[in-house]
Amino acid sequence: KVMEAFMYRFHPQWELVKKWIEEGEIGEVNTIQSVFTYFNDDPDDIRNKEGIGGGGLMDIGCYCISASRYIFGDEPIEVLGEIELDPEFGVDRLASGILKFPNGTASFICGTQTSPEQHLQVFGTKGIIEMDIPFNPLENVATVRLKKEGKVEKEKETQANHYTLQGDAFSKAILEDTPVPTPLEDAVANMRIIEALLEK
Repeated sequence: KVMEAFMYRFHPQWELVKKWIEEGEIGEVNTIQSVFTYFNDDPDDIRNKEGIGGGGLMDIGCYCISASRYIFGDEPIEVLGEIELDPEFGVDRLASGILKFPNGTASFICGTQTSPEQHLQVFGTKGIIEMDIPFNPLENVATVRLKKEGKVEKEKETQANHYTLQGDAFSKAILEDTPVPTPLEDAVANMRIIEALLEK
């Protein structure tokens, strides 16, 4: 079996986000905003090597795209991107993307020569969900809050090793001969969007 290793989906904070959305806590989801950045200008780092998968979209922008698809449960029908390439490395060091879904939009920023930051917001007709560390909280406490009319109605802190949980889920799929949680089809769909953004 083969599985796409998007470990973020296995963190319990994402179970809570999906639960709040499915229970209608924020009404109909209409837009998502996410940011994922760090600073790395090491010429020997694989992330800065053109031709072997370097660049911000492949490294971290993929999480913003994946999360948007995961929340909407659908694929975008149109994408628009603005890309800034590093003049020395030739890889994208700053990217802004807009994804148009059948029932809403998602926008994101990813950068590899930008001050480190990550967050995600899900906007609905009745409320907003905020995630402080949506993608790689590691052993840190991850906080998720539900806001309505500018006020925090619910706030939950979770802590887990999502890499371990991902490994457990993959092992279970092998031992029980069941479908993996994130199949290769999901990875191909994500890659299709990245390629479309890079071509813009």
